[in-house]
Amino acid sequence: MTLDVTHRTFYRWVAEYRRAEANYQSGYLGLLPHHSSKGNRTSKLPEASRLAITEALEQDFETKKQKTLYASWIKLKLSCEERGVVAPSYKAFTVASRRRDPYRQKLKRQGRRSAYDMEPFYLELELRTPRHGDRPFEIGHIDHTELDVELVCSRTGRGLGRPWLTVLIDAYSRRVLAAYLTFDPPSYRSCMMVLRECVRRYNRLPQTVVVDGGKEFESTYFEALLASHQCTKKKRPASKPRFGSLCERFFGVSNTQFVHNLRGNTQIMRNVRQVTKSVNPKGLAVWSLADLHARLCEYLYEIYDSVSHPALGQNPREAFLARLAETGTREHRMIPYDDEFLIITMPTTIKSTAKVMPGNGVKIHHVYYWSELFRDPEVQGQQVAVRFDPFDVGIAYAFVHRRWVQCHSEYYAVFRGRSEKELMLATQEIRRRCHQHSAAFAVTARQLAEFLQSVEAEETLLTQRMSDREGREIRRALTNEADRIPCGAPVLYSETTHEQRNHGMVDDFVVDAVYGAF
Repeated sequence: MTLDVTHRTFYRWVAEYRRAEANYQSGYLGLLPHHSSKGNRTSKLPEASRLAITEALEQDFETKKQKTLYASWIKLKLSCEERGVVAPSYKAFTVASRRRDPYRQKLKRQGRRSAYDMEPFYLELELRTPRHGDRPFEIGHIDHTELDVELVCSRTGRGLGRPWLTVLIDAYSRRVLAAYLTFDPPSYRSCMMVLRECVRRYNRLPQTVVVDGGKEFESTYFEALLASHQCTKKKRPASKPRFGSLCERFFGVSNTQFVHNLRGNTQIMRNVRQVTKSVNPKGLAVWSLADLHARLCEYLYEIYDSVSHPALGQNPREAFLARLAETGTREHRMIPYDDEFLIITMPTTIKSTAKVMPGNGVKIHHVYYWSELFRDPEVQGQQVAVRFDPFDVGIAYAFVHRRWVQCHSEYYAVFRGRSEKELMLATQEIRRRCHQHSAAFAVTARQLAEFLQSVEAEETLLTQRMSDREGREIRRALTNEADRIPCGAPVLYSETTHEQRNHGMVDDFVVDAVYGAF
């Protein structure tokens, strides 16, 4: 067998084979081609052209104008011709652009929010990244999400919309410390209630609470609650979602494992144009707030808590209890779940005050609350600070005579003896029902007002028509009394008789046009 190669190539192969056999114990490696080393890899453009490319990319392409590469290259080519510099080809210009830092390039062209997904980071809180914090209750994250499921009223079956879930997650163990479900959008009340639930379950609060830039976390009530228990509030940077990815990742897992498997979930609403009446989640909803809350708590505190977490190598409950045994319970940070703490964590109304009505008391969320101190004439008719108990709709508190006094609902006999969870969920449902009724009443009132306004306009028009008709009758009477035809009268009148006009044989508007002077 003869090889169609020169002797020089053959002996070079032999030398490379022996060299690889000596170095790597495999002569075959020396026969592999090295295509990446072939050719002249050095730039053929002069230094002035390379500097012109860099200048064009920095000052013309990487700007807020977001010019195309081709437009920048055209400008560069003209500039090089004016200066007598060798102009680079369009391919060389695109290759130079791809070699630049893509993050900085996108940052200069589209801003920090658009370039955030390409930003290098070092502390990432994804599912598989190491936990942060040294112990349980050191760092806690609070965040909200609107669950992808439609709920109905437990009594009437009428749709009430989608609920909001607020969670407090321990950063070290990834354990859900507390959850609060409500129909109300995120507010300081949701933040205070999730902290209250955490104290009810563990008699502890995290030493550092991480929140986002929402207005609900800027409330005086929320900050006073944290300050009174030596808790530090840390705010995540604006437009930096990775700093809160611990909660975001949890929301994604809970949706996949639990919410999206419920009847009435809203996954299909992502493609609204494809939704028909038969698959609309509003028509398929069967879950009430109380039923969903019970199953959601079971999932969060039992199922999710006992499933192995890939970032921990164990489930959140085991990580929580094991590290808590090593670092201690820190009894000096225990918070008693007593009346004083309950009043501090109780939310207030939107106005934060209510007017004391004689004989009725204060009205909170469409329900009257009464205390014997309201009989004082100095208190009646005054605006007093109020707070309500989300876990007991039968009780509220009013600040009277420089102290908080307990007020009882007009339906206290009905609510007495109910459990806290049952009352909380019933309260949420009652408020949602009343809110929808108020909204429906407002719409009805508006429709009625518009209808009455149209009726009034029609009445005005009818009145004007009657006045015009009476005026025509008067003009006709005056015309009948005249036995002569006025000088210069139009021929149209001379061709019609009084009897024809009196019997309506001639249009009224013709007579009015002719004898408008009368």
